[in-house]
Amino acid sequence: MGRMQHVLVVGAGFAGATYARTLADRGLQVTVVDKRDHLGGNAYDHVDGNGTRVHRYGPHLFHTNNEEVVDWVTQWGEWVGYDHRVRALLPSGKTAPLPINRRTLETVFDVTLPDAAAAEQFLARVAEPTERIANAADYLRSRIGSQLTNLFFRPYTKKMWDLDLEDLDPSVVKRLPLRFDDEDRYFPGDRFQIMPRYGYTSIFERIFDHPDIRVQLDQPFVRGMEGDYDFAFLSMPIDEYYDNRFGPLPYRSIRFDHRVKENQPDMSWAVTNYTDDGPWTRETCWGMIPFHGNGRASGTHTREQPCDYTENNLERYYPVRTSDGRFQKIYDEYLRLSSADPGVNFIGRCGTYQYLDMHQVINQSLQGAKKWLQHHL
Repeated sequence: MGRMQHVLVVGAGFAGATYARTLADRGLQVTVVDKRDHLGGNAYDHVDGNGTRVHRYGPHLFHTNNEEVVDWVTQWGEWVGYDHRVRALLPSGKTAPLPINRRTLETVFDVTLPDAAAAEQFLARVAEPTERIANAADYLRSRIGSQLTNLFFRPYTKKMWDLDLEDLDPSVVKRLPLRFDDEDRYFPGDRFQIMPRYGYTSIFERIFDHPDIRVQLDQPFVRGMEGDYDFAFLSMPIDEYYDNRFGPLPYRSIRFDHRVKENQPDMSWAVTNYTDDGPWTRETCWGMIPFHGNGRASGTHTREQPCDYTENNLERYYPVRTSDGRFQKIYDEYLRLSSADPGVNFIGRCGTYQYLDMHQVINQSLQGAKKWLQHHL
């Protein structure tokens, strides 16, 4: 195995866990440190005093077409199918499916659209095509027109990113599909839509359960710590590691309001998006997710209020991607700096300054660990 015997992994979320287990299974000794007091990073969940499973950092919904990722993650526990649904609360008090489908158009415009073809024709009439897509506003208006853009995306985007749609990169909204039929599942294009039956935390406990993995919680990373190891994988902000040499990379964060709501009418969806100008972007009803509650709308709910990460104990959730790419250019400077540092790799959402879903983090980490092993073992 050569000289590489003991590696450091910073972060006990999916990036760190995937690297740690992959390396330990190949015979390396791994020490994992995390400044938080729990495993799982932002995917951490727990059962609250009402017997409801709550994701402390907002709903984490596992969906992918990547069979390799599914094979890897499902070996660590029992998983169950789950079709996620979201509805938007309109100014009228009605709710409509998101992403936009035929029923959404009928509800918003008070029209009757007998089939998918009629819905597609209607949307084509309200769309405002443009030759050059420079930002998220251009992209949305060209697909769905101004009314739907301003209703479903403009207030939400301002709250979520503290940016106008005109300032946001199109890639941020291109992730959202557009439908003309009655499909109301949020991720219908993904073959695998699953949730861990006993929670994500139990999955992490199994991943880290290896004789060559040592986990230290409540242990912040301190610069220089990596010098005690043969190599370090850092799931941490790359700008923080380099003392903000080129300036800080901005992130959006979320404040969570967990509360019990009684006597709620039954619903068939788990997440409600707000379209108003108030502080909240969405609300999760945990009881509507399998094995999280009683299957009813009454119980624990969580509302989300976006903010700048500097206003929330430096909790970084979403890298900010602007239409002019100014923050990506800053990240590229840090990336060039790190490429000259032979003892460390930056991993995960904060290490690579990317908006990544869980399956993408796992895939990136599996491939990254394999590549590293090929060159170092």
